[in-house]
Amino acid sequence: MAETAPLPAEGQPSRGLDPQGFIAREGSLARVPHAFRPVVAAARDRLLDAFGARLHSAYLYGSIPRGTARVGRSDLDLLIALRAEPTDADRADARTIDETLDKDFPQIDGGGTLLVSRARALSDLERYDLGWFIACLCTPLLGDDLAEYLPRYRPDSLLARETNGDLALFLRRWRERIAATAATDEARRPLVRFMSRHLVRTGFTLVMPRWNGWTSDLREMAEAFAAYYPERAAQMRSAAVLGYDPSGDPAVLRSYVDDLGPWLDEEYARVHGVKAPRP
Repeated sequence: MAETAPLPAEGQPSRGLDPQGFIAREGSLARVPHAFRPVVAAARDRLLDAFGARLHSAYLYGSIPRGTARVGRSDLDLLIALRAEPTDADRADARTIDETLDKDFPQIDGGGTLLVSRARALSDLERYDLGWFIACLCTPLLGDDLAEYLPRYRPDSLLARETNGDLALFLRRWRERIAATAATDEARRPLVRFMSRHLVRTGFTLVMPRWNGWTSDLREMAEAFAAYYPERAAQMRSAAVLGYDPSGDPAVLRSYVDDLGPWLDEEYARVHGVKAPRP
């Protein structure tokens, strides 16, 4: 049975929230570690060269703008908002930027660029998912910050549902990806990393409204979850570790899609409901 964890003591600031109880934007260019600043500068230049006037704005997210990136271990995460819907050519350009940055800078271990349109980012459907992500988890790098057109966000059940209430869709895709992946540790390791992170974040947002705060630290997320679901605490703590230092163990992947994932999907739907369908 789920248990109730204590809220912050009276007078103690809530975790990851501003004084009004809204989620504080995490990350800033000032926090980018010195070793990663050349990577960020190169990314800025290459984005401008590739997208030019089509670019509305660009953002960093993840460990680099939070100041927690590890040289040779962390990836470069970018989000690009274009003035129109991304095309196949735009996606090809983004992949080229990711690949060349990874090749040119040993500080990073890969990277990924998300492409969206300005209209989608500001749409009503995405207000509590993509919009929240930009406003709270992304650090402006170029252009007009879309956060200026978005509301402020509290760690409530609506936000929980619209950010991570679609795990069932992912589980179906994950089973297909696992089946299609080569049976080697090297091939499975990226899957373990990605799925571990996704499950820990989903577990955290399941309890986020009761925990009454925000964090992007996987271990802190796992501990917040463990306070409410002690019977699943060991699994979530293990997933948090693998989110940072993944193995290629096929048993881990099986446990995610056959046990932890299905349980988490059912509990999430019970507590928060299911995310609004996307086109």
